[in-house]
Amino acid sequence: MRNSMLKRALLTVVITGIVSIATFSQEKEYFVACVGFYNLENLFDTINSPDTRDTEFTPEGDSRWTAERYHKKLNDLGKVISMIGTDITPDGPAVLGISEIENRDVVEDLIQTDVLKPFGFEIIHRDSPDKRGIDVGMIYQPKYFTPTNVKSVPLVIEEDSTFITRDQLVVSGDLAGEEVHFIIVHWPSRRGGEKRSKPFRNAAGDLSRKIIDSLKNINAEAKVVIMGDFNDNPGDDSMIEHLKSTGKKRKLEEGMLFNPMTELYKKGIGTTAWRDSWSLFDQILLSKPLTNGPESGLSLLDAFVFNRKFLVQPEGRFEGYPWRTFAGGVYLEGYSDHFPVYCFLYREI
Repeated sequence: MRNSMLKRALLTVVITGIVSIATFSQEKEYFVACVGFYNLENLFDTINSPDTRDTEFTPEGDSRWTAERYHKKLNDLGKVISMIGTDITPDGPAVLGISEIENRDVVEDLIQTDVLKPFGFEIIHRDSPDKRGIDVGMIYQPKYFTPTNVKSVPLVIEEDSTFITRDQLVVSGDLAGEEVHFIIVHWPSRRGGEKRSKPFRNAAGDLSRKIIDSLKNINAEAKVVIMGDFNDNPGDDSMIEHLKSTGKKRKLEEGMLFNPMTELYKKGIGTTAWRDSWSLFDQILLSKPLTNGPESGLSLLDAFVFNRKFLVQPEGRFEGYPWRTFAGGVYLEGYSDHFPVYCFLYREI
């Protein structure tokens, strides 16, 4: 980002008070990058793929998933993505993790929408073994981020060889001159009940922890961002005991992850709703070196849920919930059943 643009952006923050920046000096200049995650809620094309369970999302399927509906969803999602992070930087997300995508083609269609094409997004995607064919992926702006290594890590449950879920996508690269490692996840769902499915998410947490530890073994000061749909809240065992995270910086020990979403959850802010109860399943967590302040390089400024009013169901049974595309087999013409989340990383220039 150009220095003058950054300065204007940060002065805007001072004026509007969007985030607390009492330590800022208006004479200093900062690089700011937006990093986010968005569960796109069943972004399927209209083609029936014989090797996945996608019949529902075809013109003849239960959802009557036509080309018209598909392209409306693409344009709607593009509108949302183009606005993420623009409360500080006009360039939108430098890096955006995504989930519930059927294949690379749907992401290609997404970034070629009129609203997203000017950003010049590029794609990182690997097919997962998920039975429904939904994967995780990343889009990024190459003027800010240059990937250097990509790896897809499967979750294997030794006690249950039939269990299949999404791989965890590990992308290492150069973010504005610094090495940053991104892990994008979509942990196992709560289908069958929270208690019954809990061991699978705990195992996913163990796998994520193993990946982080392997990165730290190479570089003890590795800057790691793990983000995704965890299907658990910040205070659940999978996040605290297995992933080893905390929402309090004063309790952040070496090797642990800082979870800035914890305070949002305590305030009742969520990203998805079910039976009149909010959950904050979509989260962004950071390794300790990303919390040391902008003088030491890229560091966390703040984190948010992107819950603008136009993303909220305006009426009906799900009034006040995230405005989803389908509910109970009924086409609602909405965006997603999840709100996006995002954070800002900044450093002194």
